[in-house]
Amino acid sequence: MSDELNPAVPDDADEAAEAAAPIKQRKNGLYPGVSDELAENMRSGWADTELRDLAPIPQAADTARRRAALSARFPGERMVIPAGHLKTRSNDTEYAFRAATEYAYLTGDQTEDGVLVLEPATGGGHDATVYLLPRSDRANGEFWLSGQGELWVGRRHSLTESEALYGIPASDVRELAGALREATGPVRVVRGHDAAIEAALTDKVTAEHDEELRGFLSEARLVKDDFEIGELQKAVDSTVRGFEDVVKVLDKAEATSERYIEGTFFLRARVEGNDIGYGSICASGAHACTLHWVRNDGPVRSGDLLLLDAGVETHSLYTADVTRTLPVDGTYTDLQRKIYDAVYEAQEAGIAAVKPGAKFRDFHDAAQRVLAEKLVEWGLVEGPVERVLELGLQRRWTLHGTGHMLGMDVHDCAVARTEAYVDGTLEPGMVLTVEPGLYFQADDLTVPEEYRGTGVRIEDDILVTAEGNRNLSAGLPRRSDEVEAWMASLRG
Repeated sequence: MSDELNPAVPDDADEAAEAAAPIKQRKNGLYPGVSDELAENMRSGWADTELRDLAPIPQAADTARRRAALSARFPGERMVIPAGHLKTRSNDTEYAFRAATEYAYLTGDQTEDGVLVLEPATGGGHDATVYLLPRSDRANGEFWLSGQGELWVGRRHSLTESEALYGIPASDVRELAGALREATGPVRVVRGHDAAIEAALTDKVTAEHDEELRGFLSEARLVKDDFEIGELQKAVDSTVRGFEDVVKVLDKAEATSERYIEGTFFLRARVEGNDIGYGSICASGAHACTLHWVRNDGPVRSGDLLLLDAGVETHSLYTADVTRTLPVDGTYTDLQRKIYDAVYEAQEAGIAAVKPGAKFRDFHDAAQRVLAEKLVEWGLVEGPVERVLELGLQRRWTLHGTGHMLGMDVHDCAVARTEAYVDGTLEPGMVLTVEPGLYFQADDLTVPEEYRGTGVRIEDDILVTAEGNRNLSAGLPRRSDEVEAWMASLRG
């Protein structure tokens, strides 16, 4: 990685002034400065690369409709929705940027430093403007001297190109903070993504009003439109192929570690999508009992189970979330099969409860009842089942809820009001996971020794339809005998 120059991205009250100032050099760069002759040479001799006749992004009509719904909810109020900034990983290297969900949902844009502003219009409604960094400045040398200049990190769209792509008027974001300081009237901002924008609005906003804005945008995503459903299916289809990739290389994972599984799935995610939608859980053996095991540094052994919980994120930021628990050597032992089949039966009951008009909690209750029945039947907890469920005694081994909404966030719609989400009613277009599990910790002395260190989860992504539901991840086998046959076919 070349190390000559220092990033210089404006992010405070002096944005415009900083943009016009000479670009600061890296402290220990090998070049002491830029000669006037070189600076002049770099200003000229470049071809016109403006992209013309750009077609709007596929979801442009959907994002316009979403902005209209937001406008109708908060008439007469200015709304500010930032994309966020790059985050430092170490010194002058950054994490890969991922735009704030609210911003991407309303614009389709995914570039750092962007801000969407909905300004109350004189005749009602709102005028939307997306504030972005324009093309790198060639007059002051930003394009080659700044660590975020285009010769260092790649070309970005011009404001005119952005207008064509997103169907929203675009302006220079470096001028926005100053304008917001002078703004009057009620304002709401999505917090947590842009400190400079929040500072400019500090005397104009309240935490309560801002949380209402964020909550509305979370609830707006509860029901997916056709574009979103298509993207989720695309994410799931890539995820299915990623699981197939893993099964084909389990012998290499046995020779190395869980990291081989993680890397194998990641390759599929990066080739077919934007990234993984969340840290992949590649949990072999007793690690399967750790719900969010993402260290992925343990051994993979024949005779153990592998709990793989992973999802591909599409280029439009919609993610799958699928789990399978696979026998590393391709065949479940009798005890593994007993536990797996119990979880499968619970998942079948949960999926059957997903339908329009049902309560969101119904699928969780249905799955938990089956698991409680199995635990009583196996003598691991004292019945009757109603007592177990009333006291929540099954939770020692089931641990988590049976599912959640899915979309641009793996745990989508997380700040929606409780009455609209977990106490709400299922509608066509909602997409949720159904993922019961049983986990017998390695140090759990309340269960027979042979159970200890065994964890099983089965998770699928379910679309609520007018007729009932559709399993988006049905391409991956679930029944234990079908899993074994599928693995055998892939391993030859």
